Amino acid sequence: MKKILLVEDDPEITKLLKLHLHSQAYMLFSSLSGEEAIQKIAHDTFNLIILDITLPGINGMELCKIFRERDADIPIMMLTSHGEESDKVLALELGADDYVTKPFGILELMARVKALLRRGNKGQATGSDEKEEIIFKQLVINAQKRKASIHGERLELTPKEFDLLLLLARNPGKTFSRSELLEIIWGVAFAGYEHTITSHINRLRIKIEPNLQKPQYILTSWGTGYRFSE
Repeated sequence: MKKILLVEDDPEITKLLKLHLHSQAYMLFSSLSGEEAIQKIAHDTFNLIILDITLPGINGMELCKIFRERDADIPIMMLTSHGEESDKVLALELGADDYVTKPFGILELMARVKALLRRGNKGQATGSDEKEEIIFKQLVINAQKRKASIHGERLELTPKEFDLLLLLARNPGKTFSRSELLEIIWGVAFAGYEHTITSHINRLRIKIEPNLQKPQYILTSWGTGYRFSE
């Protein structure tokens, strides 16, 4: 049974999702505020968080950042009554995996929930993948511990920065377009926001490249996308 935490202050939406998500496959827990959700996260483990942006007290964006710092892998779906691009970009930057605008169709939301839970299962590495360590020049990436270091110093990476770096490093020499990277790392909910990939790549380069004018690790395939050095 998958445990889902819904952080939503609208009782009607909470009632609707409890009706459809509380079943033999899912167990839905709800919180009316960010403070209450933080308490639940501290004492329990969840497979998915559905998070409203507009909450009393701690808002959804702040909560997303807090949850991401505690658990880099848990899928997070954002709910909002706003369809503004700035909200989507910020949610993406903070590490959200999906984004649904109210009012939403319950069948679409259910499909997205299932997709996120499947993706979460795939993200739980087993066997040799857990021990995978990639070493290239002065860069060391540990997939199991989700940490990377350069010249022996640990890199402070956001979850999505780490995901990007790991994906590229696992495929040296392979060029990924911005749209491919966006779909693989964030999923289809953020289609059309390929420009945010550039900002993530730039931040990664600032953290790992000794010379930004002559990158050694993350290279640009002009007119196409990015690749990791062979």
